[in-house]
Amino acid sequence: MKLHVHERGSGDKLAILIHGAMSDHRTWHAVEDHLVGLGYRVLAPDLRGHGRSPRGAYRPELLADDLVESLPTGADVAIGHSMGGLSLALAVARLRPARAVYSDPGFQLSNVPAGATTGMRQMVASATAESVRTMNPRWSDEDVAAELAGFSLFDPAFLEATRRFEQDYLPPSAVVPSLVQLADPSLCVDDRAAALLEKRGFQVCVVPRTGHCVHRDDPQAFLDSLDGWI
Repeated sequence: MKLHVHERGSGDKLAILIHGAMSDHRTWHAVEDHLVGLGYRVLAPDLRGHGRSPRGAYRPELLADDLVESLPTGADVAIGHSMGGLSLALAVARLRPARAVYSDPGFQLSNVPAGATTGMRQMVASATAESVRTMNPRWSDEDVAAELAGFSLFDPAFLEATRRFEQDYLPPSAVVPSLVQLADPSLCVDDRAAALLEKRGFQVCVVPRTGHCVHRDDPQAFLDSLDGWI
């Protein structure tokens, strides 16, 4: 499936930014600003069922296929958050970025609390600026607006489909130089999995005092943890 891909910048380096479930490319606005300032051209797709991209069947493998169909190979860096991190991991051998960053990626869906899907669906349906800000007091006004915009274009059927996803997507190896950036605590990568990822060739770091959306809870700490990767 061909995805809607947001593009900005005209630099010689290429960065790919892949959002998580319920968001769209706008979640990356602060990271995008920074990368463009560093001389990157940024491509940020909307996953299927999100933003301006088409709807369809929902499985992580299909999300990965969409990335391969919609994005160029050989980017200087590809960054994926949550479900976007899982999708990137399933596509990375075909996309072949020089470096890959997985931000609190959805590698262990079994760690998501029971009932979370129902709660997330209710959250999306009833979201207001006040409710988003209350849940995420560290976010900027731009982050709150981006969240509401993403919710307004999100297909709730995606959440129902996640109930049928496999529970363990831990990658068997780091295909390219790879960083796994974890929240404190991580939603989808526990300590055992983090240690296993290191044995499999991934560099793992924790960004202290951040929740699942590291890049919005503390944008500067998010960027600082990417020193040498962007």
